[in-house]
Amino acid sequence: MLTGHSSGSPDLIVVGAGVVGAACAYYTVRAGLHVTVIDRGPVAGGTTGAGEGNLLVSDKEPGPELELALLSARLWHELAAELPARIEYEAKGGVVVASTEPGLAALRNFAAGQTRAGVEAVEVPADRLSELEPHLAPGLAGGFHYPQDAQVQPALAAAHLLRAAADTGRLTLRLGEEVTAVLTGPRGEVRGVRTRRGEVRAPHVLNAAGTWGGRLARLAGVDLPVLPRRGFVLVTEPLPRVVRHKVYSADYVADVASDSAALQTSAVVEGTPAGPVLIGASRERVGFDRTLSVEALRRLAAQAVALFPALATVRAIRTYAGFRPYLPDHLPAIGPDPRAPGLLHACGHEGAGIGLAPATGAMIAAMLTGRELPVSAQPFGPGRFALPRATPTSESGVESGAGSGVRRPPRTTSIHDV
Repeated sequence: MLTGHSSGSPDLIVVGAGVVGAACAYYTVRAGLHVTVIDRGPVAGGTTGAGEGNLLVSDKEPGPELELALLSARLWHELAAELPARIEYEAKGGVVVASTEPGLAALRNFAAGQTRAGVEAVEVPADRLSELEPHLAPGLAGGFHYPQDAQVQPALAAAHLLRAAADTGRLTLRLGEEVTAVLTGPRGEVRGVRTRRGEVRAPHVLNAAGTWGGRLARLAGVDLPVLPRRGFVLVTEPLPRVVRHKVYSADYVADVASDSAALQTSAVVEGTPAGPVLIGASRERVGFDRTLSVEALRRLAAQAVALFPALATVRAIRTYAGFRPYLPDHLPAIGPDPRAPGLLHACGHEGAGIGLAPATGAMIAAMLTGRELPVSAQPFGPGRFALPRATPTSESGVESGAGSGVRRPPRTTSIHDV
């Protein structure tokens, strides 16, 4: 537990300036700690910058992730009012639709469990769907409206969380610095990190490196099985508000929970304040291969048009790819690592990192200051992946070799004409 500040060094080093790292910095600074955030690239230069900004409860079954999502939904609403600049927060709600009666029955059963867990889910019969979404395709069996679903612009959110933390005078932001080693003591306890510009000492290091969280963990001599799960997003030309909510088919829920490494696509369609419509979501585990998948884009376009026929004549002006940080049990790793005292993790959120960021930050802040946790930390404990510790590291740290550390491929927001 940290209760004060040692002059000349931070209380906490956060590795990663995406939205999860930014939220952790924001809440730990608010708790009175001095924090240094380090990232090899710019703010939101990885998965965050390639995200749609989904803040969803609708796709989560009852359990620990849904608890975290409900807490985050409340915190995002508060942050939208607290942050001094717009983060394009829209409490737009979500609409999940089924094309068949059996599909609607499955949605009904899923929503019943969510309702018991505190989610607002309202069944919408087929003849009322057009009241929510006038341009939806006819012939759908029905759906559910989720008023708690929302959206932010993720890169803006990360930037303004860090700016608000910096305004306290307790945050130092170090961009363009690659972490090459985690400094440890004789018993494996973490004592800081090394970058190309020198050492930064702190009693705690937080791994918020997203898809590269497994690589950072290995620098500390522990295993965290984070894998990249690639996805593409199609962006249309600016339009009038054709899509009012976040709309997706029931297949999306199954894809989110799937362990398959193969290509899966299930259209998630949403408008934005600026006018373009965003169309996701695809999933496949292909490592860090960023090769454009024409098949994935073709499927997404066809599924989006099946939901909204009016999109058939709309131009897609660009696409971008991102890598979701996937853990095998589909839950993030949040909290201290029992194998390396002083090391904490906040990564592995897969496609839900933007939505779950505030709750993750609030939990990390509570852990470091000894305050009551807002939700149980046990399901997210990094120790659930414990393997025998690697060879103990020395005070000088573990130097990274080729492809290790938090070296990243080029920024995930490469744009291609389609």
